Parts: sequence; C-alpha cells; structure tokens
Amino acid sequence: MDILDGFRIDERVAVVPGGGGAIGSEIAAALAAAGARVTVVGRTEETLERAAAKVRGAGSEALTAVGDMTSEADATRCIAETLDAFGRVDIVVNAIGGGAGKVLFDAQEYPQTEWDWIYELNVRSTLLPTQAAVRAMIDGGRGGRVLNISSVRGQLGINAGYSAYVAAKGAIDSLTRQWATEWASHGITVNAISPTFVDTPQVAMLLDDPDFKQALVSRIPVARVGQTEDLFGAVLLFCSDASAFITGQILTIDGGLTATQ
Repeated sequence: MDILDGFRIDERVAVVPGGGGAIGSEIAAALAAAGARVTVVGRTEETLERAAAKVRGAGSEALTAVGDMTSEADATRCIAETLDAFGRVDIVVNAIGGGAGKVLFDAQEYPQTEWDWIYELNVRSTLLPTQAAVRAMIDGGRGGRVLNISSVRGQLGINAGYSAYVAAKGAIDSLTRQWATEWASHGITVNAISPTFVDTPQVAMLLDDPDFKQALVSRIPVARVGQTEDLFGAVLLFCSDASAFITGQILTIDGGLTATQ
C-alpha cells in the first residue's frame, strides 16, 4: 500500500458546519479532493451553493444544508439530511467561529450580551452539530473523525479586550480533550487545529492596517500571516486514517508564534 493512501478519505462523508465561509469552503474542497463526499452547512443558501460548487469542482458530491448551528433542532436536521443523502457520517469539521475583533471590551466591563454572543458563535455552534454527527457515527459503527477549529487565543492571552473570545476558544480546547476521552471507545478521534491570523475577508479590515499587520508579523518567526491552504495538511491528517492513533490533541498552526511565548 502506498503510504499516502492513509491520507485518502475516499467514500467517506464529511460534514462542515460553517462550510460556506472563507475557511470552511476551502476546507470542504480540500476534503473533496481527498475523496470525501461533503455536506456544507450554514445559514445562507447562496454562500453554500458557492461552496458546493468548489466541492464539485474538486471532483466529489456535495450537499447543502441550511441551518443555524446554535439551534439543536437545526443541527439534528442537517445531520439527518446528510444521512438521507449519503447514508453515513464519518467526519465533522467545525468551521464556525470568530467575532474576536468585533466586540472588544476591558475584562472588568465585558457586557453579558456580547459575551453570550461570542460563546454562541464559537462554542454552542461547535457543540450541537458535533453531538448530532457523533450520534450518527456511533450508530454507524465505523468510527469517525471530529476536527475542531480553535485559535492560538485558546492558549494565549492578549491585552486587547479579547476575554470572551479567549474563554470560548479555551472551552473548545477543553472539549476537544474531553470528547477524545469519551468517544475513543467508539473508534472516534477528536482533535483541533489552532491557527493564528488567517488572511480571510473576516479579518481584512485589521490586516489592511499596516501598523497592525506589521506588529502581528513581527511576532511570527516565519514573518507572514497564515493562508487558508496552510491548514489543509493538518485537516487531512486529522480526518484520515493517518491519524488513527492521534486523539485529544491541539495542533498550533502559527508560523512559530507560540514557540516564542
């Protein structure tokens, strides 16, 4: 057997909550290129159709599932639609999150409404589709892969009003370890990738500020911000049989940023 076959995910079915986003849609296409059929999940049919086109362009089948992943009913329905279309669920990649730069407040003054929004966006939207997908994996009896997208801010504080975001990503890291512990007996591995800034439209306003970008890049040993394709290798590792003995891990993808802290 070719050693690279271990990174293939042919005939498997991947669900990508947040699959219509800048990072999620590219991850969905990368999974498709490695052989998976993919359900892209999100709130807007138009963005999901664009993501589905990328999946089909990579040579695989795509399903769009419209839903709000902070709703248990929607999360359960989107997994049910995947089972109806493809007959199985093998992989879930949680690509919903963000909001860090939109609600910045001193920790002692952080408003509850904004705190709750950050938690809904990052934690609840990871929890609910994962629970539904893992129930399907357990019922299927074939094991599975769960991959969370965290952030270096789950490990590092920053003096910039990020307390809710840091807490939310820290919760994702803790859930990754806890889920890995609970679901290993079902053959399901759970890992996370933890990027620093990735150059997407979501952070374009920040990166367009030359002073901000220079200050950021100066702290990264490889002297650049991340690109979406920098995530693909880790995604395929954690979603394939190549990582069968790896679970409960958080892999930092940050150009060396955390190595300097």
